[in-house]
This record gives sequence, C-alpha cells and structure tokens, in this order.
Amino acid sequence: MYIYQQPDWPRFQWDQEKLVKPLADVRYRQGRLIGQMEALGFERRREAVLETLTEDVLKTSEIEGEKLDGEQVRSSLARRLGMDIGALRAVDRNVEGIVDMMLDATRHYDRALTAERLFGWHASLFPAGRSGMRRIRTGAWRDDSTGPMQVISGPIGRERVHFEAPGAAGLDREMAAFLDWFRARTETDAVLQAGLAHLWFVTIHPFDDGNGRMARAIADMVLARSENSPRRFYSMSAQVRQERGVYYGILEQTQTGTLDVTPWMQWFVACLGRAIDGAQTTLGNVLAKARFWERIAGQSLNERQRLVLTRLLDDFEAKLTTSKWAKLTRCSQDTALRDLTDLVDRGLLVRSAAGGRSTSYALAGPS
Repeated sequence: MYIYQQPDWPRFQWDQEKLVKPLADVRYRQGRLIGQMEALGFERRREAVLETLTEDVLKTSEIEGEKLDGEQVRSSLARRLGMDIGALRAVDRNVEGIVDMMLDATRHYDRALTAERLFGWHASLFPAGRSGMRRIRTGAWRDDSTGPMQVISGPIGRERVHFEAPGAAGLDREMAAFLDWFRARTETDAVLQAGLAHLWFVTIHPFDDGNGRMARAIADMVLARSENSPRRFYSMSAQVRQERGVYYGILEQTQTGTLDVTPWMQWFVACLGRAIDGAQTTLGNVLAKARFWERIAGQSLNERQRLVLTRLLDDFEAKLTTSKWAKLTRCSQDTALRDLTDLVDRGLLVRSAAGGRSTSYALAGPS
C-alpha cells in the first residue's frame, strides 16, 4: 500500500519531540549564515547569490541525470541578476527555462502558488514539449495515456517498480488539496513545511516529467519564506545531489509507509543543516576572489585579462592555453600570447613546464 492509499491521506503526522532539537539547531545555523552573508557588503553578497543559484540549478538537474552547461547557467543567472561577468554565453532554451523556474520560486516566494503558476514552471522546464526523445504534456497534469506513472529501475524484462503515483483521474482533487494546504496559515515551522511540501508534491507526481525538480523548487520557495528573503546562500539541491542514494531511499521508504513521516522530516532537517554548513565553501570562494582583486587593485589590466582572470577565479574547468585564451576573448594567437606573458611576468599566472602547444597556465598563489 502506498502512502496516498491510506484511509487518512493526506493527514500527515510526525513526532514533534524528535524534531525540536534538530530544528532549533538548523534554525540557529540558518540565522548565523545569513548574518555572515549580510556582513559581506552588496557586491560580495551578489556574487555569493550567483554562485549558490548556479550550483542549485546545476545540481537539481544532475539529480535527475541531466548535465547542464555551467557557463550557460551562470550567464543566464547573471543577466537576470543584472551582474557584469564579462562575455556572456549563448544560452539554450532548456537552461533558460529551469533558471526562470528557480528564480520565480525564490525571488517571488511571497506570491501564491497556483495551478497556473505550476503549469508555467513546467512549460519552462520543457520548452520543446519533449523529455529527451519522448513527447510529453506540458503546462497540464499528466493523463496517464501511456500507462500509470511509475518510478522504475532495472533492465527491460526485470524492471523494479519503486513507486506508482496516484491515478490521473484524481489529480485535480489531489492538487487542489495540496495547494489549499500550501496557501493556508499554519503554526508549523516553515522548515518543516518545506520538507512536507517536497514530499507531498513528489508523491502526487502530477506531471509527465520534472516532478523532482519542481518539488525541490517548491521546497526552496518555502525556505525563502522561512528567511523572508529572496537571496539564496545555500543550495539544498547540491546537498541532495551528494546524498542522492539516501534521498531516493528515504523517499521510497516514506511513500510505502504510514502517514507518520517523522523519518523523512528528520532526514530533511539534517540534510538542510548539512547544506547550510556547505555554504561555508561558497563564502570562502567569494572572499578568496575579493582578496585577489584587492591584491591587484593598483594594476592596470585590459578587458581580455580581466575576463579570463574572472573565469579562472570561477573554477575554469579546462586547461588554459594560448588557443583557449584567443577563443575566449576573440583575439589573435599573438595577442593571446602577449596577454598571457604579461600576466606571468606580473606573477598573476604561472606557466606549466610543458613547452610548445602543450603549455598551459594557471592562477598563481598569493605571494
């Protein structure tokens, strides 16, 4: 029996006593992180938000097995946040779509969540009306025309059904109940509301695809409400990605259990705490970049040099070569070599021992 087949569905319950201490602890860490970020100043705070949102978009897609282009995601977010990060990349429609959804959820956390808003998110996620090679219904609840909605793993002929969602015929009723609860005033702590919203939505599984990403966006929306701020300084999706096996395990366990969802709530609160702790890495990166620019504040750099140094500080993944420099800055090989040699002479870049075309460059450590 699935959880939604229980006679009291959806009257969820949990052991408040088991959650009091971990909830108080995560709330304290949440407040402390926000305080740290507020002390950064406007520009560094915006950089922290850009890093966090970029990671959030990338990781929520990775959880579902989809790898997006990080530079496209960053460019799309920077444009919407009004930030100058140098040359912006052309961005695919699917990247723009998930960025639109995530920003709408967190920047407009105080707006009502309606069926129409969810339909808009879903259409943004699948602008071509396809999931891979498969055509899907967009901007509408699923109709189960190809069979019941099931979460399956394993080879053909030996599939394992992890979960079967409620039938399409009852989706209007199920989603009306969910949205009524979401809009209602409640005494439940917002962090617990975020956990319950995530579980409830993904259990209904109202769309042909994208339910996990939308459930996590809804949870982020409630977490933004819990902080009364659209600025995101930690990524729940990045932490879920690290714990993907446990995440799917606790979901399956909960969806085939009773309406006592205490174990799910305990995991969600603990995972949130680990996500908040992980934000210290983002804070460290922002401060390291700030120290770098402060250290070279008196030096005159051309636009090409500033662009590539910024990319290197943002964890440029490929090896930096003369050819890569020329491509990134749209200049000649000779100009690229002069730019690179100048930065090496200033002690800002180091040259690899390999010679010729194999020569690569990396940021020098602080002197």
